[in-house]
Amino acid sequence: MNYTLHQLQIFLKISELQSITKASEELHLTQPAVSIQLKNFQDQFPIPLTEVVGRRLFITDFGKEIAQAAERILNQVQEINYRTMAFQGKLSGRLKISVVSTGKYVMPFFMSDFMKENPGVDLIMDVTNKTKVVRSLEKNEVDFALVSVLPDKLNVKGVELMPNKLFYVSSYNRKFPKSPTKRSLFEKVPLIYREPGSATRNAMESFIESNNFSVNKTMELTSNEAVKQAVISGLGCSIMPLIGIKNALKNKDVKIIPVKGLPIITNWNLIWLKSKNLSPAAVAFLDYLAKNKEEIIQQKFNWIKGF
Repeated sequence: MNYTLHQLQIFLKISELQSITKASEELHLTQPAVSIQLKNFQDQFPIPLTEVVGRRLFITDFGKEIAQAAERILNQVQEINYRTMAFQGKLSGRLKISVVSTGKYVMPFFMSDFMKENPGVDLIMDVTNKTKVVRSLEKNEVDFALVSVLPDKLNVKGVELMPNKLFYVSSYNRKFPKSPTKRSLFEKVPLIYREPGSATRNAMESFIESNNFSVNKTMELTSNEAVKQAVISGLGCSIMPLIGIKNALKNKDVKIIPVKGLPIITNWNLIWLKSKNLSPAAVAFLDYLAKNKEEIIQQKFNWIKGF
């Protein structure tokens, strides 16, 4: 057998996504290039690694075992690289962070300079909803999680980063009565929700329930970006995190409608399991945050104070 690390990487990605098209997109390769490498890899085994049923690609039981072996080999190669850099006195390793979807507007600013200063550190950031973020933390699949609401049932430590403000937002061109009542904004205007499991949705539903509103829900969308575009298009209004609508406010695509009891204010927290043994890269990142957090907030998020 004469397979390459590149072929192992490609086959592992195909096995994870069960799609050549999706694998090519994630690996930034053309679909024909991925198909050729899969064929070359398959030619070295007498047993099929994949099978196509209808138009769907499936990984055979043998293929799943090869994928597991490929993952172990690639992790060992990565470990060799990390150890080499460590002997050279350079910080190395892998940081895995799970981030709630709105946190994608926050976390990169706290990571950018740290990653530039430590090129030997690899970053894996998964952006999803709160339920999945907490689940990945609970399973010890990540080093850190960025959340705006602390999980109830996990014993965690954390670093508070900055406030998270949620406002009632509409399209800039939507017309309202001169002094709309609080009830009318929620009962007569179509509302757009995030999906179940989203912290933003939970905050929105808690506000509505505490005020005994009977709402007119029109749609449910699975990302803050999708909600924002729906609001801009005039499909409805929503309670949205300020951090995600900065440019839309600046460009006069959306506007904030003053509502008594809003904004809802929570805090962005970077958390980790209290029992977790943090890697040198994770410890270094916490040290970096302790030294630079306030400066980053001042430089990148000072505009939030005006709301």
